[in-house]
Order: sequence, then C-alpha cells, then structure tokens
Amino acid sequence: MHVEDLLRLESLDLTLLWGDGPQLTREISGVTATDLEDPGRFLQHGELVLSGLVWWAPADDEAKAERFVAALHGAGAAALLAGEETHGGVPEVLVDACRRHGIAILSVPVHTSFRAVTDSVYLRQWGDLSRRPAAPYALPENVRAELSRLLADGTDPDTLLTRAVAHLGTPPAYVLSGTGRTIARTPTAGPLSVRRAAEALTATTTLSVDPDASPYGQWHLHLPDPGEAPPRMLHEIAEVLAQHRRTRLRAETRSRAAASDLLALIDTPSNPAPAPLRRALQACGLADQGPYTVITVHGPADDDGALDALTEALRHLTGCGFAVGSLPTGAPGEATALIGAWTPTATDTGTGTGTGTGTGTGTDTAAGTDTPTDTIATLKNLWVTLQSRSANVPLHAGVSTPAATPQDLKGALTQARYALTAARSGKTPGTGHTPGARHTPGTRHTPGAGQAGGTRQAGGTGEAGAAEDPSPAARITAIEDLTTLDALLTGIPADVRTAFGIHALGPLADDTNPSYRMLLETLDVFLAHNGSWARTAEALHLHVNTVHYRIQRVEILTGRDLARLDHKLDLKAALLCR
Repeated sequence: MHVEDLLRLESLDLTLLWGDGPQLTREISGVTATDLEDPGRFLQHGELVLSGLVWWAPADDEAKAERFVAALHGAGAAALLAGEETHGGVPEVLVDACRRHGIAILSVPVHTSFRAVTDSVYLRQWGDLSRRPAAPYALPENVRAELSRLLADGTDPDTLLTRAVAHLGTPPAYVLSGTGRTIARTPTAGPLSVRRAAEALTATTTLSVDPDASPYGQWHLHLPDPGEAPPRMLHEIAEVLAQHRRTRLRAETRSRAAASDLLALIDTPSNPAPAPLRRALQACGLADQGPYTVITVHGPADDDGALDALTEALRHLTGCGFAVGSLPTGAPGEATALIGAWTPTATDTGTGTGTGTGTGTGTDTAAGTDTPTDTIATLKNLWVTLQSRSANVPLHAGVSTPAATPQDLKGALTQARYALTAARSGKTPGTGHTPGARHTPGTRHTPGAGQAGGTRQAGGTGEAGAAEDPSPAARITAIEDLTTLDALLTGIPADVRTAFGIHALGPLADDTNPSYRMLLETLDVFLAHNGSWARTAEALHLHVNTVHYRIQRVEILTGRDLARLDHKLDLKAALLCR
C-alpha cells in the first residue's frame, strides 16, 4: 500500500496538506500512533505516523515542530497523519517542517478515528490478520496466546502488564493515566508519585495505549528502561492493554447509565421516595447512608470529555465510591458525580463507580478514606493537572457541602450547580472581579488609598480592584468558598445579575453618560469606605461638600437612602453584579 492510496479511501476523508509524486508513492510498511515529541527510536522505516499533536502547543517555537519532523525523517517514516481535534486544525509550522524534510503530511478530521486509519491500512495491505498463517508479530506466540486468555478471563491490569513483559525478565513497567495516576505496575516497579508519573508521560520510553481516547481518559505504557525490547513489541503490548481498556469502557458505559438514572431520580421537583432512591444508590454500588458529596463539572461539549475528566479526577480519591453520569436537565458538556461510601460488594472495575483506588500520591492501593474536606482539597490540587490535558477548553466544577442522608441529595445537587455557576462566572470568590471585564472609564488610581482609594488599582480587594486575569482559567468552586456577598452573587446566572444591576442602579447603569460614571465611581468609593464622607473625599481628592452633593444625586436617581443599611446593601450588590 502507498501513501496516495489513503487519499482514495473516502471513508477516511483525509486531506493532503503537502506532498507530491515521490512522497505519495512511498510504500507503507506499518502504522504507529504517537504523541511523543521525539518518537524516532520507536519508528521503523516506511511506517505511517499518526499523531494527535498533544505534544505541540500554540506557544511553542518553530524548533519543536522541526525536531518532531526531523525524527520522522531520520527514521524513514512514509508520511505523517496529523489529527485536527486537539488544535482545531494542523499548525502551519508543522506543514512547513514536513515540506523542508520531504515528508507528506495529511490531516485527519475529527470524525475519523486513528483506529479507522490503522484498520484500513492493515486490512488493505495484509487482509484479515487473524487468518494469516504467519503474522509478523514481535511478541512470541506463546505470550500472545497467554495474553489472549487473560483478556478473555477479564484479568486485572497489573497481572496483564506483568505477564506481557515477563519474557523480557519482568522489567519495571507502568500503566499511567494522563494525570499521573498509576493504573498498573509490575512487581519490580516501585510506587510513583503523581508528580513523577506526570513527568514520565513525556519520556521517550512512554507510549500512548489508545490515542483515540479523550485527553482525560488516555492510558500510557511507561518502561523506565526498555532495554533490548524491540519498539514493535512495546507497541503490541500497548495494543493488548488497549483491548483491556476497551473492555473496561463497556462496563463504564453501563455504570454511567445507572448513575444517570440515579441523578434523574434526585433531580425531580420533589424529593424521591426512600425505597427507589435506595435501590438506585445500590445499583451504582453506593451505600444508602451518607455522607455524600455532589460535584458538577462543565467541560468539552462533545463526546464524553466532561464525563472522562470527572471520572479521572475522582479516581485520585482514597477509599470512597462514586457514580458519574449526566443529568437530564444538564447543559452540553456537563457531568455530575455523587461521591459516598461504597457497598461491601462494590469493586473498582474501571467503571464510573468503585473504590477510587489510586490515592493521589501515586500508589495504587487505598491507604485510608478521604473525608469531604479531603475530597475538596485533593480535587483542587489536581485541577491544574487535569485542565492541562485539554488546555483549549476550560474545565470548571462546583462542589456541594456534605449531604447527611439520601433525602438531602437534592439540596446537595442544587448547591453543586450553584457553585458551578460561580466557577464559570469568571469571578474569583471574595474579590468580585471578573477576568477581562470592562472597568468604568475615567476612574482614578489613588496611591496608598487602600481598598477604596484604589478602586481601579490592580491587586486591590474592592469589587473593581483586582488585576485582570490574562486568560479564563479553569476553576473549581465549593459552596464553602462562597463566604462573602460578592462570592455568593457569582452563583446567580449572569443574565439575572445583569438585570438586577440595571434595575437597582437605575440611570446610573448607563455607561455612556460621563456624569453617571462619575457618580457611580463616587458611590463605589463611598461604600468601600463604610460611608465615611471624609475618607471618601480624601480618596477621590474632593471636597467633602462635593461628596455630599454626589451621594445625594445617587439617592435621587436610584430611589435609595444611603443612611439605611439595607439600601447600602442593595447598591453594593448592584455594583458587584455589573
């Protein structure tokens, strides 16, 4: 089979980005999928290279793409097939590098899986491999037969990995998740911390087990020292692990359906009857006694990205069970989980419910049980790493307070969704600041004036005084974080906040009027200085009488009396809702 033959397969829908006669007539000897920055040592001459381009980021310099393509050229790769999903297209710097090195580059659309490309190549070139009398395998026949039996028996990943490398002398080997969680390891492999495991993911001795998985659900085969093991053999071991993973995914799909049924039961106008709720909890492998914690996540709107992200995060917890599913009223890209104690018969089968083995410290056995407080702390520490798996889509989450009984789950779900709205608002709880929000024009910066005098000073603590965040960072917000008025308001839907601000401020909400903007600034500083005329005048460099006049104008225009605490709170909330 030649490179040009791929372009004739309409089912793959590939696009030629660069390549001419000599490149397109190259013969394909095999297929390798990789997201290593330097995959040269794992490639063989004539192989087709599939890459999701996870190794590249828009901020990277041209040299990174150059190194990747140079490695392909040095190994004699036939062509590069680059996936469009990670970056929404193929970077031009990569196309330029392929042109310089004389390697054809084709783009793989989002709707075409790498598995489909691999199957098309092998079926076209060699036919059905299962009927070949002497397939070109690197793994010995007896090892392949043993691994096939283990797969059929549903063995655990530790045993599968150990037997796969036993004929090599059982070297240290790991199966790692994308966030550095140890899924499996051989007896000769010591425990890895999450930090060290995350570093190992970028090593040249690490292979992606299933490149078609979502960024949050990928597995990686890592051998610190592969020794004399042929690269083809390691790829075959990775394929065995991929088959095991796909079996787990089928079980996970069933358990997510059960979790979605449980969530639908909770998310009803009235509290569900105790008996159906107890049965739904038991169907998810969860105990019918609290405490429970509810977490709702918003992430990628397509496929199962949010579900995979939430499942991977919860697998870092210690000694607790969880059920991950979708609410019938949930928005696209939203996933919800119920965390609680597991039933004595529940085991971690790789589904959305289980014991959450993998303690978050890189060991693969649970050493205790996380409390609700531990749960929130673990998730917050993990969130940056989880977000890094798909940096283009912010991952936000809201976490409830503990629910003591099953009957309290509806309230906990309401809390989690409110906290999610707060996380997605872009405001940091306690600051009232929205990254990238437009500040009121014409305001002053007063050195040394503290919270109020520097109402537009970067780093202040007033509602308009925080420094602008250069990017909409992912955020996890717990209900317990909403301890101030401005934090509480972030959980109200944006359109409701905007409407309240407009109606409470009246004419002052008109940003196009310079006089109203001036009065709004004076109100802002006045409230921040607890209604002190003298300190407000000092902060704004005004005479006290001028402050009195402006505040009187604010009272007339808004219909509020700023001598009353409730009216002050109304206007303070209106400012925070802008």
